[in-house]
Amino acid sequence: MQIQVHSDNHIDGSARLADWVSTCVASKFERYDEDLTRVVVHLNDENAHKAGASDKRCQIEARPKGQAPISVTHKAESLEFALDGALEKLGHALDHQMGKLRTKRAAALREEGEAVGNADQLLEEDFLADELIRTA
Repeated sequence: MQIQVHSDNHIDGSARLADWVSTCVASKFERYDEDLTRVVVHLNDENAHKAGASDKRCQIEARPKGQAPISVTHKAESLEFALDGALEKLGHALDHQMGKLRTKRAAALREEGEAVGNADQLLEEDFLADELIRTA
């Protein structure tokens, strides 16, 4: 999983910030490492240098393999809270989407197993019918 961090002009986009965000994202979504190709994090200060409630925004876009991208946004009074909120929202969205995919895969495997089982049962019935004819 590749992690990209972008920030606007009003947020110091230092290497330390990028490392911190990347570490948070990687630890939160470690279980989806094989399912995600890329996670892009955008950090913005919507009121520039003015203080205000909910003026920090974190948007995270995750790109699951073979699926449409998932994007979430969270606003808070600090970057830490904005990132935590967005990570939480994305976690729920990924759990939901990956759960649906697992359910579909399991249903397809069950159907395939039943079809194989039915074919085996038909072959066994044919074999037994042939045996009855031969012994009669």
